[in-house]
Amino acid sequence: MRYVSVNYNYSHDYSTPESWFKRTEGYAGILECLSRDNEVINIKQINYAGNCMHNGIDYRFENFGKKNTLFPFKLNRYVTRLAPDVVIIQGLNKPLQLIQLCLLAGKKIKVIAHHHAEKPFTGWKRYIQKAADRFIHAYLFASHEMGLEWVEKKIISSPAKLHEVMEVSSRFRDVKKEPAKLKTGASGNPTFLWVGRLNDNKDPLTVVKAFIRYAGINPDARLYMLYHTDELLPQIKKLLKEGIAADKVILVGKIAHDEMLYWYNSADFFISGSHYEGSGTALCEAMSCGCVPIVTYIPSFRMITDGGECGWLYKPGDEEGLLSALVDTKRPGLQAKQTRALAYFKSNLSFEAIAQKIHAIAECLI
Repeated sequence: MRYVSVNYNYSHDYSTPESWFKRTEGYAGILECLSRDNEVINIKQINYAGNCMHNGIDYRFENFGKKNTLFPFKLNRYVTRLAPDVVIIQGLNKPLQLIQLCLLAGKKIKVIAHHHAEKPFTGWKRYIQKAADRFIHAYLFASHEMGLEWVEKKIISSPAKLHEVMEVSSRFRDVKKEPAKLKTGASGNPTFLWVGRLNDNKDPLTVVKAFIRYAGINPDARLYMLYHTDELLPQIKKLLKEGIAADKVILVGKIAHDEMLYWYNSADFFISGSHYEGSGTALCEAMSCGCVPIVTYIPSFRMITDGGECGWLYKPGDEEGLLSALVDTKRPGLQAKQTRALAYFKSNLSFEAIAQKIHAIAECLI
């Protein structure tokens, strides 16, 4: 089967194939696994033009320029000339471009749209998304429940088009904790890890408040916070200055992505306070290393944690609920939770598992 992956965004900041490969490691592995038994062509517009094979994927870097993004006739014509069996549209926020492609290609191709955290349009724009639905044969959402929001808003015509498929995975793996801790310097019994932006959606304030209280109960515990934006850093520092167990929270800051392997493997538990996620890259990476999740009860996290069976779930913004989960981690059974997290990652969240799901869906369309 011939798959063609299309992204209508023009990423002018990337001027070499290597820089794009590095940027998309968490996504490209899915196409790499698909390419083992199929032909996979990945079309991307960056500040570079040329073709190359990389890890089994036939990359076509085309530079049609910024002016061609709204009415991308050249790109769509290029796609149709490749005669794909299935086109995977990356994202749901380019419905006009998708309609143009399908009108040009006719009924010769099947279209799968992969959701990447987009929210339904409002106002008149939602009617373009609704019109695009006529041409889309299947949608991939990290959580079936997230797709139902689009159905309820009458943008997607039928829940039968929805498929629960993760959008991203992890190249990390579990390694022994002691060597990892030697690299990171992390300590704690147990060790907790938080990763993300310090913004309202990620809600680090609720996490810090609950953990300071928990550290008063278990003074050996440590929370390490890794972040690459610092919007709420002043408020967090204020909380730590006032908290009686504030020295148990360590603000690490920004870490190179490759080094995250050692941080995930240094931790026993991964904490998130997110109010919304299109999927959950950091959570997925943490579970690939055997970190037990303590995360919010949002649709994508419920899917990623197998309904909480791999860890603990609490309501977003619920300090008491998070504290209760933290206290509950003192019960025996950490090894069993880690084993379950790793097994679920392999069977549902790995690149191989995601690729198998996509191919099974595509076969039903052809």
